[in-house]
Amino acid sequence: MKTLLTLLCLLSLPGLTLAAEARQDQTQIQRSVEQFLQTQTAGLPGQVKIKVGQLDPRLNLAACNVLEPFIPTGSRIWGKTTVGVRCTSPTNWTIYLQADINVIGHYVTSAAPLLQGQPVTAEQLSIASGDLTKLPNGIVTDVSQAIGRNVTMSIPAGMPLRVDMLRVQAAIQQGQSVKLISGGNGFEVSAEGRSLTTANAGQSAQIRMANGQVISGIARADGIVEVGY
Repeated sequence: MKTLLTLLCLLSLPGLTLAAEARQDQTQIQRSVEQFLQTQTAGLPGQVKIKVGQLDPRLNLAACNVLEPFIPTGSRIWGKTTVGVRCTSPTNWTIYLQADINVIGHYVTSAAPLLQGQPVTAEQLSIASGDLTKLPNGIVTDVSQAIGRNVTMSIPAGMPLRVDMLRVQAAIQQGQSVKLISGGNGFEVSAEGRSLTTANAGQSAQIRMANGQVISGIARADGIVEVGY
């Protein structure tokens, strides 16, 4: 009882209060999220701009020894997203912040109208710049991803190209007359046949020879089939 009375008397003295529990600095939380996103976006194609949303100033969290930012399930490091921050020591809490990630970079557009099935050449392409996060998924960012491929649909001029608009041109078409080559140590033989399948470069192709025999080989980009023994 005497101890309690002494404590109450001390508290009544001017300028004396019990030490309050340390609270978490919100600026540190936002800084940790920004650093986390900078690391996570380091490999994106373009100039990355990150803006982390503000926390509610009324939020009152206990101080944390180590802040652990993370990406919640269903979120991604692209465009408008959500980032979580958890604390496990000396107390447990988890909060979520909104962030906006913009990626300013180059992308490929059609410089002229392209017809379905048409092979793409460099002259039919142009380069534009903008925020890649505002464009559809699978946008083409390098002309090498488009040149030599066939378009899967008719495309008007000025449209950004997507990967799903393009397909690899087959090296060998079904029914095509092809040349087969086979070689060994110091020799090479060749023959003619007709392809029974359509194949891209690097894929297996079946060829029917003039005598009716069917031989399997690997299609090359130049339309030749290599047969190994």
